[in-house]
Amino acid sequence: MTTLEKANLWLTDTFDEETQKTIRQWIATGSDEMEDSFYRELEFGTGGMRGIMGVGTNRLNKYTLGQATQGLANYLHQQFPNQEIKVAIAYDVRHNSKEFGKMCADVLTANGIKVLLFKEHRPTPELSFTVRDKNCNAGIVLTASHNPPEYNGYKVYWDDGAQIVPPDDEAIIKEVYSVKFDEIKFEGNDDLIEWIGEEQDDVYIDACIENSLYQNVGRDNLNIVFTSIHGTTYTTVPQALAKAGFKKVDLVREQMIPSGNFPTVSSPNPEEPAALEMALDLARITNGDIVIGTDPDGDRLGIAVRNIEGEMQLLNGNQTNTILTYYILDQWQKAGKITGKEFIGSTIVTSDIFYDIAEKFGVECKVGLTGFKWIGKMIRDFEGEEKFICGGEESFGFMTGDFVRDKDSCGSILLACEIAAWCKANGSTMFEYMIEIYKDLGLYYEGLVNVVRKGRTGAEEIQQMMKDFRENPPKEIAGSKVAIVKDFQEQTSLNMVDHTKSTMDEIPKSNVLIYYTEDGTKVCVRPSGTEPKIKFYVSVKDEIRSKEEFKEKIALLNDKIDQVKNDLKL
Repeated sequence: MTTLEKANLWLTDTFDEETQKTIRQWIATGSDEMEDSFYRELEFGTGGMRGIMGVGTNRLNKYTLGQATQGLANYLHQQFPNQEIKVAIAYDVRHNSKEFGKMCADVLTANGIKVLLFKEHRPTPELSFTVRDKNCNAGIVLTASHNPPEYNGYKVYWDDGAQIVPPDDEAIIKEVYSVKFDEIKFEGNDDLIEWIGEEQDDVYIDACIENSLYQNVGRDNLNIVFTSIHGTTYTTVPQALAKAGFKKVDLVREQMIPSGNFPTVSSPNPEEPAALEMALDLARITNGDIVIGTDPDGDRLGIAVRNIEGEMQLLNGNQTNTILTYYILDQWQKAGKITGKEFIGSTIVTSDIFYDIAEKFGVECKVGLTGFKWIGKMIRDFEGEEKFICGGEESFGFMTGDFVRDKDSCGSILLACEIAAWCKANGSTMFEYMIEIYKDLGLYYEGLVNVVRKGRTGAEEIQQMMKDFRENPPKEIAGSKVAIVKDFQEQTSLNMVDHTKSTMDEIPKSNVLIYYTEDGTKVCVRPSGTEPKIKFYVSVKDEIRSKEEFKEKIALLNDKIDQVKNDLKL
């Protein structure tokens, strides 16, 4: 079916007049916009969907969201027959999020499902927490994380508070695609909506404090600078810090105003130094010890601390998670809580240092595919048998304990501030604590390369790049021979030395490649599941004996990462 034929299907009474008017205008003018809006269906993937808002099958709008929600409602009735079904819904600060949230609630209530709907913006982890706290059967959050302002998204959570995973995800996808647009029930029943707000914040914040803090040392003497970067955490993080006893908290006031335009930044992504620039400027004025920023839906956090020279330096996700994980396990060990039946969670694209940390403290490091839903699945799979302690992935996400089943900036921020306060009280810094960990376990350092390819041709180009890397793996990277090639789509591990191949069926299939060289360099190649890009995760390693040589060692490792990029023609 051509894009024109697909567009013509939307010129019926099923669709509102404004939608039809836009399509007619495109047809009349021969607009290129129609091609991109209708050439495919916006993918409802294994965690939901994310895309540009607008008219068409490849856009996020009332009808594509309605189709997804109707499919979810149908599946919920199948799974929980003759029961009262409850679904919690939250949304972030993005354009149309509030309206989309109410529209999704209407579809659910039209299907006889009770909805717990947040009155205003709330962070994604609070939604995850609420699903379990309120004994819901599922949850929905409207968010596009740190994507540009024109994007929005839709994520589904199951009754354990984690994002949907097999077999539920595939079954829901099947239901979604079986729904015709004229079958969506949009006429809701407000009597089935329970509105929730500040009272739930208090319960969530108390849980963050209970599960994330270990020792009360120096909390009233730590200078904190915090920014929500126009996102949802203005509702939770300042209150949590105050309730936990952190007295000196300076807020970037201009960025505490929620806005889907994100007016003070080019990208609301705390992974990017520019997003924290205003907070860093404030820290220079207030003599801040730690700077913290969160993304729009409040699940990721970026942290900057004083480096050896006393200047603010942004930590990457692996560095932050290394500090948090090591500290937690050290506290557990000192408290005698490690019995050998505990584990931490990580992902295949995250630093291998977490294997070393786990081994040091006598716990297991379980590793899954990219995305916190797989760490959530670990918790559910081993509940009652093994105790989950904490988990993280390189993309600035971390979770403390299992009270939230998704990455959670609030609990992670409380923990980071405790560590920073403890270090300061002992005449040290969080940065120096990180170096001590590297002296103990080895200096791991990572780099990320994003190759952006937009539109239909971009998607085809990314597909071809993966095919080329799969069929013709590099034989040498940065002067070291490739020793192992792991192909998670084929679920195989190839030893390049003796050419033996083994299976890897403990992790589900995914279009990911990992190369390991003889000197321990790791390169992971993965198309993004939410953005038009292919990602290259590079990890290199060295030894370090003192903090004085840290800067020099990092420079050498940066050079090595550059060499990797050159060798792979990135």
